[in-house]
Amino acid sequence: MSEIILLRNREIENLRNYDVYVEHGGFEALKKTLQMDPEDVITEVKDSNLRGRGGAGFPTGVKWNFMPREDVTKYVAVNADESEPGTFKDREIMEENPYQLLEGSLICAYAVGAELVYIYIRGEYWEIAEILDESIERMRAEGLLGQDILGSGFSCDMHVHIGAGAYICGEETALLNSLEGKRGQPRIKPPFPAQSGLYSKPTVVNNVETLANVPWIMEHGADAFKAIGTEGGAGTKIFSVSGCVNKPGNYELPLGITFRELFEIAGGITDGNQVKGILPAGASAAILPATDEILDMPLDYESLKPYGTGLGSASVIVLDETVDMAWAASKMVQFFAHESCGQCTPCREGTYWLERLYERIDHGDLDPEDVERMDSVAAQMQGKCICALGEFAVNPVMATIKHFREDYDAAVAAAQGSGDIPVMPETTPAGD
Repeated sequence: MSEIILLRNREIENLRNYDVYVEHGGFEALKKTLQMDPEDVITEVKDSNLRGRGGAGFPTGVKWNFMPREDVTKYVAVNADESEPGTFKDREIMEENPYQLLEGSLICAYAVGAELVYIYIRGEYWEIAEILDESIERMRAEGLLGQDILGSGFSCDMHVHIGAGAYICGEETALLNSLEGKRGQPRIKPPFPAQSGLYSKPTVVNNVETLANVPWIMEHGADAFKAIGTEGGAGTKIFSVSGCVNKPGNYELPLGITFRELFEIAGGITDGNQVKGILPAGASAAILPATDEILDMPLDYESLKPYGTGLGSASVIVLDETVDMAWAASKMVQFFAHESCGQCTPCREGTYWLERLYERIDHGDLDPEDVERMDSVAAQMQGKCICALGEFAVNPVMATIKHFREDYDAAVAAAQGSGDIPVMPETTPAGD
C-alpha cells in the first residue's frame, strides 16, 4: 500500500478533531520547524522537490526562496478557491484534515517571515469556511497562533476570506485583488507576488494540497518525500477522478502511476466501454486521445508536456466512446466564456465568438467552414491574454479538433441534411 500523506482521515477517524490530530503527531512538525533557521526550512522544502499542486506545478521551495529576507511586512495567501471543473481534492482536505493544512501554512509563514496567513476559499465552500474558522480558533486557544507562538518569538495569525464564486480568482493575482476588495482580475506580471503581492507587500501564494504536504516533509525529511513518486514529481498526488468511471472520487497515489492503473483503481470504465478521451486537469488542460502510449505513461509534471497538455491539479475526467467530443468541447467553451473576467480583449471577444460558433452544433446548423473558424479564433487567442484562462479556453477547441475531427465532421454532415445554414456575422454586436 502506498504512503498516505494527505488523506489520513480515511485511516484515522475524526482527524478533523484537534485532540485526535495531536494524538496522531499533529503539530510535531511545527515544533521541530520553530527550532530551525527559516533558511533551513526553505532548503528542506526545496530539496524535497515538492511542486505546486494547484495546477502550475512550480517548485514550492523555489517560490518561497523568492521572498525577500529583509524585515518587512509579508503575507501567505492560501489558494482554496477550488473552481476547476472536476476538482474536489482540496475540499476533502479542508473538511476532514484541516489542521494539517493550517500547520503547513504556519510552517510556510515561519519560513518566509510572514506575519499573517489569509485562506482564500471559494464562495460555495461556506460550510468548510466554518470548519476552518473553528480550527483556527482552537489553535489560538492552544497558543499555536498569535504572539510568540510556543515561546519561539515567532508571531503569526490566520484569517479565512470567502470569495464570491469566480473561477478567475484561482489565478494568484486575481485572488490577491479580490482579497484587497477589488475586482477579481489578474494583474500584469512582473512584478510577481513575491515582490509585490497583497497590499503591495511580498506574498507567497500556495494551493491547499501543496501546503498540506509540508508537515510530512518537515517531519520525515526531503529524501523520504523524494523517495515517493518520480524525478519529475515527488510525493503522492490526489487524483480527483470523475466522468465515465464506476467509482469516481479522490485517490491519493504516488506520482508515476499510469492512467490505465488509475482507471482500474477507480473501478474501470462504466458499462465496460472503451476510453475515448482523457482530460488530465479538468477543463484547463488539453484533452488526450486514449492511445496505449497515453494510457501507459507514468504521470508526473513533465510527462504530459510533449503532448501539449499537463497534469495540473490532476482532476482527471474520463470520457468514453459514447461521448461526442465536439459536444464536450462546447460545454467547456461555455464555461470559459462565462468565467472570463473580460479584462483583455482576446479572451473576452474570443470566448464570446467561440461560444457562438459552438451553439451551431446544438442548433444543428454547423457549416463546414465553422470548424476552421473555431480553430482560427482559438489560435488568435494563444499567447495574447493577460492570464492563463485565455490559454485554457482554447485547449478544448484545438485539442478536440486535432484528435477527434470526426465528431465535428459528423455534426457538419448532420447539419447539411437539415436545411439552410446561417452565416456568422462579421463583427461583434456593439456593447457585448
